[in-house]
Amino acid sequence: MRLSFFVLISLFITACDSSNNQSKQANNAKKQAALNSHELVFVTHNGPATYYLNGDNEYAGIEYDLATLFVKKYAPEYQIKFLLVNSISEVIPTLLKGQANIAAANLSVTRLRKELVQFSKPYQETQQQLIYDNETNDKPRNLAAIVDKTIAVPVGTSFAERLSEIQKDQPKLKWQALRQTNSELLLDQVANGVLDFTIADSHLVAMMQNYYPNLSVGMALGKPENIAWALPKNADPQLVKKVNKFFEQIRKDGTLRNLLDRYYGSSNRLNTQDITAFLKLSNSLLPKYQHLFKQAQETTGIDWRLLAAVSYRESHWNTFNTSPTGVRGLMMLTESTADLMGVTDRLDPKQSVPAGAKYIVKMIETVPERIPEPDRTYMALAAYNIGYAHVEDARVLAKRLNLNPDRWADIKKTLVMLNDPEYYTTLKYGYASGGAPVIFVESIRSYQRILERYQPSHTPNSNTFKIAQAD
Repeated sequence: MRLSFFVLISLFITACDSSNNQSKQANNAKKQAALNSHELVFVTHNGPATYYLNGDNEYAGIEYDLATLFVKKYAPEYQIKFLLVNSISEVIPTLLKGQANIAAANLSVTRLRKELVQFSKPYQETQQQLIYDNETNDKPRNLAAIVDKTIAVPVGTSFAERLSEIQKDQPKLKWQALRQTNSELLLDQVANGVLDFTIADSHLVAMMQNYYPNLSVGMALGKPENIAWALPKNADPQLVKKVNKFFEQIRKDGTLRNLLDRYYGSSNRLNTQDITAFLKLSNSLLPKYQHLFKQAQETTGIDWRLLAAVSYRESHWNTFNTSPTGVRGLMMLTESTADLMGVTDRLDPKQSVPAGAKYIVKMIETVPERIPEPDRTYMALAAYNIGYAHVEDARVLAKRLNLNPDRWADIKKTLVMLNDPEYYTTLKYGYASGGAPVIFVESIRSYQRILERYQPSHTPNSNTFKIAQAD
């Protein structure tokens, strides 16, 4: 039987496509094998919920911390390497090309993504939220009420996937998927009136509201989603097993809870009025005393932005502030603390700031040295507020309750129990209003984070982020 010329061409093309696909799969398998031989490559992207250079010019981010901890504890035979791509839409394609072993990029587990990759056990839950500027827009009643406005989201995200599904039932809904952007930038543009709406994950929204108090949640979209690492479907089964065991263990021993608290624990502490007032005084009043905080950093080693945050929480940078209990000045020193630190005039900023900084150092040195940072400093700040004796009681109570006495995420749970007779009557130093130091520390963490964003200790350089760039 004779075949037509077009049928022959079609068969030839099909054969070539099949050959090309097999070749690509073989090449990707080879790349994975090569990767597995000596290094573990994590593909990620820059962002406050993934991987970034912090105000101290050090790499940070929960994905960075998780990845480095995993390699250290569960895969010490590998060298770790981070491969940065420009947006979340490039993460899974980079993984599928065989250029990385694991995607650690704040990825939500979605139906479409599960068809392409396999996910580890989840380590966090998040909720998609519709975000708007409360200064220029009213809170939308529902999505149908904003059909005359546009929702912007990054391309290739779970938000775009969700909107595509919603649009099947609401065809008039207007939205656009933008390239070369991310959720942080879109939230920034909503806050500044450039965009009407965007969709973002709840944990990132809570962080960004500390910087933009005019950002508000319009509504939740769909059900909560899990966040997990992604691996190729042909990944080494032993690596997959190690990853899942890692997440099981850090969830069980409290390490995961502590990491989540470190990055997101203080995000909901401040309200809109707190943030607005802080940002206003950061521009108007802080410059007057900033040199004093920086001088105190030089002598004590404590980040000046932490000292400024403590001072704001204590006095709102009012050097004449005096409380009903008699504490006074920028750092709100008690009379006994002032005497201990050699202060003759608590209302003198030149005496108050260095004395407060030195007293914080004294508290840090009182906390056991084995406690890692930043937990040690958080406990020291609690001691600055309530006295170290009650912090030690909270640590004793944590141990009794099978919590970790060396982690702030657990200590702030037991501090608030110090006003309960069931607990404080069994402790050495008795009753304390333990909620106050928790609020004190968490507020300071939020203020410091805001200052780190707007007052970095180095000049940001976008090139610094790119350890390795995907092809």
